[in-house]
Amino acid sequence: MASNYCSATASSMFLLFFLFNSSSMAALVQQQPLLLKYHNGDLLKGPITVNLIWYGRFTPIQRSIIVDFLQSLNSLKAPIPSVSSWWKTTEKYKGGGSSTLVVGKQILDENHSLGKFLENSQLIYLASKGGHLRGSINVVLTAKDVAVNGFCMNRCGSHGSNRGPARFAYAWVGNAEVQCPGYCAWPFHQPVYGPQSPPLVAPNGDVGVDGMVINLATVLAGTVTNPFNNGYFQGPATAPLEAVTACTGVFGSGAYPGYAGNLLTDKITGASYNAHGVNGRKFLVPAMWDPQTSKCSPLV
Repeated sequence: MASNYCSATASSMFLLFFLFNSSSMAALVQQQPLLLKYHNGDLLKGPITVNLIWYGRFTPIQRSIIVDFLQSLNSLKAPIPSVSSWWKTTEKYKGGGSSTLVVGKQILDENHSLGKFLENSQLIYLASKGGHLRGSINVVLTAKDVAVNGFCMNRCGSHGSNRGPARFAYAWVGNAEVQCPGYCAWPFHQPVYGPQSPPLVAPNGDVGVDGMVINLATVLAGTVTNPFNNGYFQGPATAPLEAVTACTGVFGSGAYPGYAGNLLTDKITGASYNAHGVNGRKFLVPAMWDPQTSKCSPLV
């Protein structure tokens, strides 16, 4: 089984530190229009089953945070601003209609059946355990003790699709708590590069998993708006800027390199967040590019 492409994501400001390393560079970048071109391919619309493959050991609480986030994507019960109001931006991408995500099967592989270092081909193999249905996304989630080729160096997660008659979309996100929290769990940890601002308090009390939520949000938005490498993106198909990666490092209004933006604060825990979810959860989700305004649109 082969992958037709792999899109890297990062919650850190790594790329932006170089783009904005001077005021003159910032002015040049700001003059460039932000436009994700539509390449006339299929988007994922309608009911979509998200199958989870948990690779390595996750606690029940950690799994519940991720599942609650996924269930929040289409829930109308949470107060505004909500995860679902963030997700509704995907409806504005050409073709219209919603992408309604429902959690499907969950597969636990706590004993690291393929070892603790994974290549991309092994991620695809693990993803295939979720089945080969076109109306699904198989998501591999790797625990904090699992290394993945490219993880922490140029990606925190990825998504793609297999080749063949039974085509399905897949995604992967890793827990960076031990390996690179300053890269893949920023702003809940001081960044590896650039301005050193104090880290924010994670809304669910878990730096690694709250960081995974940011990157899971990123790859899911990329998956539904560019599932087969011919949807919405800017730049080369091998390294595309997509719905969220085009807005790297922006979580609230007024964001700039090293500063996530104006966010909401939990009065009891001091945690920073910008979206309400199910079961009283709070999450931090990244800004998403809005095709109607051609701008990155944070929730707050």
